Amino acid sequence: MFTRFYCASINPQAQFDYTGMMHRAGQLFDAGVFDGDENAIVDFKYSPSDRLTWWFDHHQSAFITEADAEHFRRDVSGKKFFGPEFHSCTKFIAHIGATRFGFHPTDLQELIDWADLIDGALYPDPKTAVEMRDPATQITLVIERSRTRDFVPRLIPELASKPLAEIAALPEIRKSFEQLYSQHLKSIDIIRAHAKLEDGVIYFDAADEALEGFNKFIPYYLFPDAVYSVAVSRSRERTKIGVGSNPWHPAPKSANLASICERFGGGGHAKVAAISLPPTDIDRAREVARQITRELQISLK
Repeated sequence: MFTRFYCASINPQAQFDYTGMMHRAGQLFDAGVFDGDENAIVDFKYSPSDRLTWWFDHHQSAFITEADAEHFRRDVSGKKFFGPEFHSCTKFIAHIGATRFGFHPTDLQELIDWADLIDGALYPDPKTAVEMRDPATQITLVIERSRTRDFVPRLIPELASKPLAEIAALPEIRKSFEQLYSQHLKSIDIIRAHAKLEDGVIYFDAADEALEGFNKFIPYYLFPDAVYSVAVSRSRERTKIGVGSNPWHPAPKSANLASICERFGGGGHAKVAAISLPPTDIDRAREVARQITRELQISLK
């Protein structure tokens, strides 16, 4: 969305290089990451670097420090935007583009709608989210799980120019989806074997399983009576505590998950958030996860 916006409203001759970011323990922005003539961050935390030109984010936990937040508040460039009321950064960029710059990409409305549904967890039911019958959900699985280094940068121009069904039918996407969907089905079995529902909260520890990046709606697909979920998983880069809420459960959800996770160095949205710890800090992750589980259980009583 930013690519289309920038080409339409700022510089149609611009060339883009894309770098994916990851929430991790320690320094988020490596030296030299802002190496363009102009540099943009979208859907990720703020940086006070004087090399940063454009910034769009919608997460409650957008600022690592209060000094970063103050730096943003003092900015007068008119190129840095914060929209925590938006479900997705895609729709936020489209909104800013339309209201501030006269940018109206009617051919991307399908992309905007699906991005908002997926990032906002606005699926009509767990089956839509987990069984992945729609082109958008199939593309999402491939984006989230692909380990090919240049895959997402190569996909961005396709997303900016083609309907989702056409992209899902591309041979590389189709082949990757079929392989990853098989792994997805295995992850359902792993979560079923490890998860325990108690007092409205699912807890499972899959740190010893190959489960980094699992579909966060699987717990509610398996346990529709759950209100919240807390999961521990691990990869080479980090140990992760994922905390979520069941968007289909009618119970009031008073806990702000981003605020809870911020206390442990994490963050995210009010309804879904996470904490990243070093990959060796598994004992600490389990302790924090159990503490959050108890807190959520108490909030439901």
